[in-house]
Parts: sequence; C-alpha cells; structure tokens
Amino acid sequence: MSIGGVAMAADIQFNTDILDLNDRTNIDLSQFSRSGFILPGVYPMSVQLNAQNLPEKRVAFIPPDNDPKGSEACLTPDLIEQFGLKEDNLGKLNWWKNGECLDIRSLPGMEVSGDLSTSTLYISLPQAYLQYTAQNWDLPSRWDEGVPGVLMDYNITAHSIHQDERNAQNGFSGNGTFGANAGPWRLRADWQGRVDDDATQRTQKLEWSRFYAYRALPALQARLMLGENYLYSDIFDSFRFTGAALNSDDSQLPPNLRGYAPEVVGVAKTNAKVIISQQGRVLYETLVAAGPFRIQDLNDAVSGTMDVRIEEQDGSVSTFKVDSASVPYLTRPGSVRYKLAAGRPSALHDGQDGDVFGTGEFSWGVTNGWSLYGGAITDNNYQAFSVGVGRDLLAFGAISLDATRSQADLSNETLKGASYRLSYSKNFVEYDSQVTFAGYRFSQKDFLSMSEYLDARNYDGPVGNNKSLYTATFNKQFRDAGLSVYLNYSNQSYWDRSDTQRWNLAVARYFSMGTIKNASVSLNMFRTQERDQANSDGIYVSVTLPLGRSGSFSSGMNRSQNKNTYSARYSDRLNERTNYQVTASDSSVGGYLSHIGDSADIDLSASLEENNYTSLSFSARGGATATANGAALHRSNSMGGTRLMVDTLGVPKVPVRGYGNSTRTNTYGKAVISDVSSYYRTAASVDLENLPSNVEATQSVTQLTLTEGAIGYRTLEVIAGEKAMAVLHLADGKTPPFGATVKNTRQQDTGIVNDGGSVYLSGMQPGGQMIVSWGGAEHCTVTLPDVLPTDGLSSALSLLCHAVTPDKNAAPAPTTVGTPDTTENPPS
Repeated sequence: MSIGGVAMAADIQFNTDILDLNDRTNIDLSQFSRSGFILPGVYPMSVQLNAQNLPEKRVAFIPPDNDPKGSEACLTPDLIEQFGLKEDNLGKLNWWKNGECLDIRSLPGMEVSGDLSTSTLYISLPQAYLQYTAQNWDLPSRWDEGVPGVLMDYNITAHSIHQDERNAQNGFSGNGTFGANAGPWRLRADWQGRVDDDATQRTQKLEWSRFYAYRALPALQARLMLGENYLYSDIFDSFRFTGAALNSDDSQLPPNLRGYAPEVVGVAKTNAKVIISQQGRVLYETLVAAGPFRIQDLNDAVSGTMDVRIEEQDGSVSTFKVDSASVPYLTRPGSVRYKLAAGRPSALHDGQDGDVFGTGEFSWGVTNGWSLYGGAITDNNYQAFSVGVGRDLLAFGAISLDATRSQADLSNETLKGASYRLSYSKNFVEYDSQVTFAGYRFSQKDFLSMSEYLDARNYDGPVGNNKSLYTATFNKQFRDAGLSVYLNYSNQSYWDRSDTQRWNLAVARYFSMGTIKNASVSLNMFRTQERDQANSDGIYVSVTLPLGRSGSFSSGMNRSQNKNTYSARYSDRLNERTNYQVTASDSSVGGYLSHIGDSADIDLSASLEENNYTSLSFSARGGATATANGAALHRSNSMGGTRLMVDTLGVPKVPVRGYGNSTRTNTYGKAVISDVSSYYRTAASVDLENLPSNVEATQSVTQLTLTEGAIGYRTLEVIAGEKAMAVLHLADGKTPPFGATVKNTRQQDTGIVNDGGSVYLSGMQPGGQMIVSWGGAEHCTVTLPDVLPTDGLSSALSLLCHAVTPDKNAAPAPTTVGTPDTTENPPS
C-alpha cells in the first residue's frame, strides 16, 4: 500500500509534497503515522463494551513485549471485573505485564481498539462469555457507590385562608430528610412538622419521624437497614419498629423482575394539598390544581394501607384510604427471596409499645410455574405462621393463595384465629388491558395481625378487627376508539364496626373534530361508603379542547356533597419550565402556577370565592447536596434518594440533562441531577443546543449505575473562554511545526497549529497560559494578554511561545494526541 507514491509498511508515511505549506521541513505528523496508533501513556477514556457504555476509566497504552514501537491497551483486572464474565470463563484468562494487563487472545473473538478523537476504548466480546444483562440495567460489578457527602431534602407548603366575618387561618407544613453517605452506608434522619394558626388557637408540631442507616449487599441481592423502620412484608401487615432488617431487594433485579408501586387517584374541588401518610408518617405531600389528580411516583417499598387527606383551599377536608397490597408472590425458578427483621415495636408518638420480636419470610421458585412461600413472626405473647403457594398461569396471569394462623396472649384472654388470602394479577397485552391487583382476604374473628395485637395491648382488648377485604385495580385501553378506562375498588369489613367501601372510576375519550386535534372528554366518579353514615360521593365531568401550540380549555361539572359546581379552566405554559392554570366557577376564581427551577420546584395557587373566602398557597420542593468536590442546590422529589453531581470544572451556567431532568451548573460549575432510579443505568450530558456562545464541550456525555441513596460524581470536559486566531512564534523567530497541538493548563485541546504558526484558539482566558506540544513532548508555553479581542476573527494575535525547561529525570509526556486530563473521576 502507498500514499502519495511513498511505500508504507507497518507505519504510514506521508508525501508532504501534496500539502500547500511554505516550510515542508517544519512538520510533525507523528500522531497520524500509524493507523489507530496511540502513543504510550495513560488516557481518560469512555469504555464501550458491545456498544454498551461502561464507567469512564484511565486507560494505559503500553508497548507489548513483541513490539517495542507499538502500543496496546492495558485491560486491568478492575476493568475486566466490570465485563460480567461468566464464572467458567474467569479461569481461562491469561495476563501480561506481571498480571496487570489481560492477554485478549485468552478470549477468542475479543477485539480492542482505541479512538482518541472520541476518547473511547471500544471492546467487542462474544455474548456467550457474558452474564445476563438488560437494557438500562448493569451487573452489580458495574454499580457505583458514589462519593462521601451530605444532603438535605425538603418539601414545604404554606397557606393562608381569609374567611368573611372570621379571622384568618394560616398554616405551614413540611417534611424532609437529612443524610450523610460514607462508602456503601447511607445515614438518614426524616422530619415532619405542621403549624396551624387561627383566632382561637395555635397548634404546632415538629418531630423526627425516624433515624436509620442502610446499605446494599449486592452479593445477596439484599438491603440491610438498621434503626427506626417500618416492616415491609408481603405476608404480614406493616408496623413501626426499632431494630434491624435484611430484605431481598427487588430494585437490584433487572427492571422486568421488579415489583410495582401503588398509585393514588382522586378529584380536588379547588386547588388543594394532598397528603399521603401511613401510621402518622408523611410519605408524600403536594399541591394539585383543581380537577382530577393521579399520583404514580410513590416508592414501591410502601406496603399496607395508606391514608389520603385532601385539604381544599376553601377549608374543607376529605379523607380516604388506599390499600397498597402487592401482586402475587412469585419467584424465578431456583431462586429464593427472603425478608428478615428483629427489634422492638415503637409507635411514632408514644414510644416503645411492644416486646422484642423476630420475623422472617421467604419465597422459593420451585419450578418454572410454581412458587412456595411462607413466614413467621413472634414475640413473647404473639405468634403467627403463614404458608402459601403461587402459580404462574401463563396466558391467564398469576395467582397465589396463602393461610396465616395467629395466637395472641392478652392480659385476660388468649385469641386464636386464621386468615386466608387469594391474589391475582394479569396483564392482557393482546387486549391492551391490565388487572394490576385483585385480591380477597378473610380473617376469623379471633385472628389478630401484629399491629392489631399491639393496639389490643394498648386498649385492653381487640379494636377494629378486620373481617374481609376485597380490592381490585383495572386498566383498559381502547386505542381504536381513543378510550381509556381506570377502575379501582376496595371493600373493607370488620367484626366490631361498620364496613367501608370505596370505588373510583376514570374514563377518558380522545377525539378529533375538524381542525381541532386531540380533544378529550373525561369522567371521574368516586364513592366512599360507610354503613350507618352518609355516603361521600363525587363526580367530575369535563371537556378539554386544545388551543394554540400548548394551551387547552376545559369546561366541567363537579358534584360532591349534594352540591353542583360548574367551572372553566384554561391552562398553558409560559416556557418549557413554567405552566399555569386559571379557573372560574359559579362564584369563585382561582389560579395555579408551577415552575421547575434549577434550585427548587415552586407551586403557587390562589382562590377567591365571593362573600366567602380568599386563599393563597405556596409550596417548594428541593434539596442541597455537598461533597468534597463541591456543593449545589437542586430540586428533589424523592427524599434522601439517589442523585448525581455533575462537575464542569468551574464553568458556570452549562446546561446539563439527565434522567428526564434539565438544569444548569451553578457559579462553581456544579449541578445535581436528583431523583435518579437506583440500579438503572443513568446518562448525563451537556445540552449542546443551549450552550453559551463562549463554551465548548469536549466530553458531553457520561454514564453510570448508582446504588440506592448514592451521591454519584462525574466530570464533563467543558472549555470556556474567548476564541481568536493567533500566530505563534518561538524565541529563535521560527514557528511551531505544522500539526503541533495547543492545550490549556487542564490539558484540554484548544487548537492545532497550521502553516506558519497560525492557530485558531478556543477557551482563551485573560492572562491565562497554554502549552504547545509536538514530537511527544511539551516544548513551550504561551501567556495570553490580559485584554482579549472582542472580535477574534478580525485580526490575529501574535503570541510568543517560551521554551519549557525539560526535566531530565522525567520521561516525556505523551501529549501529541489526547493527553489525559489531570482530573480523574472516582472509581466505580
């Protein structure tokens, strides 16, 4: 093979006659002389295995023993561990350079190549060598525990209601989490508080709802938690305790093998605050606009019955309960899932109220279709045992049946009883519908769950014993007709008090009419019924028409408490981050504004009803995260959850995207992407379309998989500064050779020298320095003027390049192409 008539063997030789240069003797093309050749050295590189990105690494290129002039990527044992090789392949690996680098010939079919133009190491490996992986899910060997740091997340709401002929009612409520991370450990403290102030009294309460610490145990696919906790069980009911728990963690499994989270559906008559709690602990609090709402981002670790409270701006309050029972308990063949806990029950407000207990449960995948599960819970005076079986019915869904027997020794009697449960789940893909959960539980009169037993101890006898529970959730899409249906029903009966039932139906029909596209009509109905008490009914009907590019107009009728209310709403967005809604009804008007900020999410709502009341509400959700690398304020919805700090090395106002969020770096070049899903592969990138004019991104994307509660940390290479043409001169009057590279003090490429020393420089800072390299070594430095030209193309700067004094004891740095940055990301 030849180029320009010059023969080429192992190295590529260039015919410089074809170059339009004044001085053909002053050329440095050594970095291009070998196809794919990378000078020996250590380079920060993204690693791509079979088109799947692994965490960034510093990769060493070393001359192999049989080719002193060549270079080969050194694949270290730490990097090989992230491949997820099957166990039987690990024993076949051979190594060179004293066991530091993998001999790729030990895995036939493996190919490795580096590309400095993209700073990427490409690795191709036959899939037969690798363990199971899934899209957006990484093996535990690739999980990142993050960096040490502290965090503070909050969710606060304030409101003021002024009613005619009565004094104002002011209130403030909030909840949040303080936390610290150290290695794999997560330390957390949850708080909640409320202040209500009116003419007659002032009530206030601020409390720490729990202190706890937890960590992931990837080898066991489990999570260990210590401190104040709630029992998360698939068999027994939930209660608060202080102690330790070791649970199989579904979130560490591939996404298609994880559980489901409950959702809450309802209708707000006015702009309202929705509070979801369990046993006094606030799980979720948010402002919602008038009309239907659907909350779907609850944590999937929630189990048991949740209390939902809707506080309207007119001062009225409605409540109902939602059962969050899980889908049938099935386990993959040959696998065992388990949950263990021990400690002492403790009420949130009354201190410890029970004896030391222990509990354990398991589920064993016996065959491809059958699972066996069971468990026990006991203390000095209470014992309960459960056993059940689950069956995968394939095309007909999944079903499980279990029985639990309890014995409780109270002060004056011993109660024994049994409880039976039947559960069913099915996703009818071919019919575009899903039974999310359907179940029935029947309990004998003398059966007591652990929480009922604890209540009986406090009240000297059984109170509110459960008798039966029916619950079902159904979704159906009629796509051809543009119709969707959601139905939820629950019926709870008791042995010693009135039954309660609730159902909620939501139907939406989407249609087009002439030039109007994507219009809709919706119906929301709910009923809460308790024997011997008046029903709590509600119905909401609305028609929505799109207006303009992003606006919509709705007209609806709401009937609740035997009163009809007619309303009209217009909603639109001011920009990508700010939405608003204005509402007018029979005798009232209202407004709702929602803004997604870099530092917090802000909601504002106001209402006015003639001759009755005026109200104003405000809420903010956000957090602060600090590490040794810096700190940043940010928005946050998941208290104490996983997050990623992105560092643009001091460059402010850089737009960053990640996990569906967008934000900008603060004054110190830091931004935090919150609400990252644990154990999912997460990408963060520079938003190139919205970069400031004086900023360039040389590395715009990073990926990693974080463990639960981790504070991830990654840098993105960004160059900030002015751009201008320049001519470089050496002290002897000559110019650097054609092809020489220019870097800033962070070793970022800022230009390549052309003929006559001309170069187009980027990232210029007043008074800053740049380094010029050729022939594999740094030769001279350039000091930029204190005042840079505003128009960098009108005239070229004339810059003198001062020679660098070589260090005789140091080997030359590989600076010709892609010299590694001095900033290193923490190991994964």
